[in-house]
Amino acid sequence: MNKTLRNVLIIVAAAAAVAFLPGGGDTAQLISALLGIGITVIFVLLGIRFYRENRVAIFSLGDKHRGLLYGALGAIVLALAGRAKLLDTGLGSLVFVLLLAGAIGALYAVWQHHRAYGY
Repeated sequence: MNKTLRNVLIIVAAAAAVAFLPGGGDTAQLISALLGIGITVIFVLLGIRFYRENRVAIFSLGDKHRGLLYGALGAIVLALAGRAKLLDTGLGSLVFVLLLAGAIGALYAVWQHHRAYGY
């Protein structure tokens, strides 16, 4: 069977389950949760691969800039994880923007340091 045809049939079957089976909304939530888990796993695996391929460059940054790198990545994860709650209020939106802006600034500082002194 052709791969494209198989993939289309899988999507049609999922859509039919949502539209015609009792509890189709629950099925849609299950499919959405499974897709979200799959995307998260892919991002984690890409992060692991990036770390392994660039381990020497990361450790050559020094403690200060490596801490900035890890802190910025942590701030981005924190901001994205709390995105739904943070964007409900004006103060939360400000915190969200400040977290992302600070993280981007820290990543820029790490990148500048790496360009100046890195490999």
